[in-house]
Order: sequence, then C-alpha cells, then structure tokens
Amino acid sequence: MYYLSNDLFFPPVSHADSDGILAFGGDLTPERLQLAYRSGIFPWFNEGEPIIWWSPNPRMVLFLDELIVSKSMRNILNRNIFKVTFNQKFRDVISNCRQVKRDGQTGTWITNEMIEAYCKLNELGIAKSVEVWQNDQLVGGLYGIDLGHVFCGESMFSLVSNASKVAFIALVNQLKKDNYRLLDCQVYNEHLESLGCREIDREAFMVILKSK
Repeated sequence: MYYLSNDLFFPPVSHADSDGILAFGGDLTPERLQLAYRSGIFPWFNEGEPIIWWSPNPRMVLFLDELIVSKSMRNILNRNIFKVTFNQKFRDVISNCRQVKRDGQTGTWITNEMIEAYCKLNELGIAKSVEVWQNDQLVGGLYGIDLGHVFCGESMFSLVSNASKVAFIALVNQLKKDNYRLLDCQVYNEHLESLGCREIDREAFMVILKSK
C-alpha cells in the first residue's frame, strides 16, 4: 500500500487492491486533486481518517446514450415543476450533499476539508454543480469534476422526490450536447443502475479517460 508524501505523485491505478484502494495520505490541494481525477483516482474517507485514494475495478459509468428515463420521470419533466441551473450555488449543493442521510452510512465522507477543497476547484472552473429548484427553493442537485470530455460525478442530494434524478438527467443532456464521452459514477449502486449506468473494466475506463 502506498503512503503519499508531499510530492505530487500517484502510483499506477493497476496497483490498487481488490477493494480499489490505491494510496493513503497526501493532501487535497487543487493540484493533487486535478492529477487524481485525470489519473482515474478519487478521494473517499471519513472524518478523522487519513485521506484514502481509490481507483475501483470495475468502474461504474454512464455512456450518455444509455440514459434511462422512465415514463413517470418523463411525465414529471414535462410538467415543468422544477427549474434547473448550472454552477450557480456550488457551495450550497455540496453542503446539502453532506447533510443527506444515506442507507447504511452513519456519517458523511464530505468533511469540512473536502468542502473547502472542492469549492477551490469550483473557483478554478474545474468542479461544477447542477441545481434543481422548486418555488425558488433549492431542492436537489449534484456536483462533480469536469475534465472536458469526462464528467466525474461525486454526490447528489434530493430534498423532494425526484429532484436528484432531474439534476442527473439535465447533466447528461448537457454533456451530450457538449460531446462528452462519459459520465463517471465511480462505484455501483442500484439507483445508478436504474438510470442506465453500468460497470466496465477499469482498463477500458482509463482508455476513455486518457483519450482526450
């Protein structure tokens, strides 16, 4: 297992263990985070733990043309009960993602340190958000890292039913318009699978990631 120093370095993703853990330590500077995402690596750790860097195999992704929008979801979208904006309230979105209670989790991996680090990336135009509004209230959204051809999704939240799905669908539609290759969703869960995401081999993911 690799323990990172202050040097700006990551080992090859092929060195990750069977759980996808590649390295510990380092920092959350903009430079290291950008290198991580460009290298197929992301941080994921709990409060009080050292920074843990991951590169799972397989990798959960969405090929944009494979998005699944259910009939009931299409009806909701057609009713125009939600308004969607892009990159207008990044800090509010990531803060809401931190507060959402998730099944099987007793805490949050979005620490104060993570929030400040990703807000810095947002100021640099690298981390971006999608906001969903209802009656002028922020009710859902998501954020992630924009690599220009791949968008690396980090977290979603929903304060009312379907708001996070609206954010996800709006993001995918925008990525398609801008000719992105892929939406990276990191690790499997049933909700993502219901939206059309699927697992691919890490090597195949890295080929797409490095294709720009």
